[in-house]
Amino acid sequence: MFVAFFHELKRAGLPVSLKEYLTLLEGLDHDLAGRRVEDFYYLSRACLVKDERHLDRFDQVFGHVFKGLEAMPEGIEAEIPEEWLRLVSELHLSEEDKKKIEELGGWEKIMEELQKRLAEQKERHSGGSKWIGTGGTSPYGAYGYNPAGVRIGQKESRHRRAIKVWDKREFKDLDDNVELGTRNIKVALRRLRRFARQGAASELDLDGTIRGTAEKGFLDIQMVPERHNAVKVLMFFDVGGSMDWHIKTAEELFSAARTEFKHLEYYYFHNCLYEAVWRNNERRRSEVMPTWDVLHTYPPDYKVIFVGDASMSPYEISHAGGAVEHMNPEPGALWLKRVSETYKHCVWLNPIPQEHWGWTQSIGMIERLLEGRMYPMTLEGLDSAMIELMR
Repeated sequence: MFVAFFHELKRAGLPVSLKEYLTLLEGLDHDLAGRRVEDFYYLSRACLVKDERHLDRFDQVFGHVFKGLEAMPEGIEAEIPEEWLRLVSELHLSEEDKKKIEELGGWEKIMEELQKRLAEQKERHSGGSKWIGTGGTSPYGAYGYNPAGVRIGQKESRHRRAIKVWDKREFKDLDDNVELGTRNIKVALRRLRRFARQGAASELDLDGTIRGTAEKGFLDIQMVPERHNAVKVLMFFDVGGSMDWHIKTAEELFSAARTEFKHLEYYYFHNCLYEAVWRNNERRRSEVMPTWDVLHTYPPDYKVIFVGDASMSPYEISHAGGAVEHMNPEPGALWLKRVSETYKHCVWLNPIPQEHWGWTQSIGMIERLLEGRMYPMTLEGLDSAMIELMR
């Protein structure tokens, strides 16, 4: 059974060596496990796991081998909202049907046609292809389908294809006290550390005390300031819309960052960075901070981390007035360029799997604007991002 355990760990990708396995057997020979499964679990974990990031996978293999549990594929964790199953009036189209629906011809044309519809329409419509309504193929309305339309009166995104949203939406602040689902995020963030001693001398300097005592011939207690992580971090979190799918991951990252970085500042934005950001989502329309003020408040030695899925209409990045919720006077691309020019160390963390990035045009646009410094929100992605920030 122990040989099978060793092979299962290797098969799961854990870097377990033969020497560590023999150390475990030696511990069993000395009866360190006390003939209890729980004690054997802690003994084997101490002998075979060298990195905290492997603890969750070790637990899965241990349960599979010694408790008869079926090994679950990684990454399968989902709750299906009841609303998804109750929207029976929603329009369902095949891929062939969707291909038959053509775009109106660009941002200017779509907005011009919307103004005409608002002026002409006098009653409710459903299932059509022209008027503002529901369950149709018109570019304007809700619960239908069009590859480039304006969403009006729909609770949340479905196809993620709307170029503008004509609704007032409320977002929720991220919880920085959330219990981390994995310890690995904190381990990855620890790469971004540069310790310094600042402030009042409140910590015993043992080496200095020994040296001073030896030199003076009597007890000479030396004190030094406490060591703190001197790295300063500025984070921008995308909230609302398609980011609702990634709230749990974003909260875990936020909570880990609040623990690891003493000098941490954060702001929220929606989809793309524009002329204003905010700290409180409940008051985001009344208590905003101009983005220019942010750039002038925090000096260039700050490390900047964007967190968002970068999934939006390309117009939100490239056009003035392209933002889904307001008429932005300048395109989002200009603001991203200003941030990357102000802060040398700047990365974007994307919770969408990297193999899917090619399916969304806006992801590629933002990745190019940041000169390739977009990383997936995986352990390897976080490691790479932290290394980039420390260059």
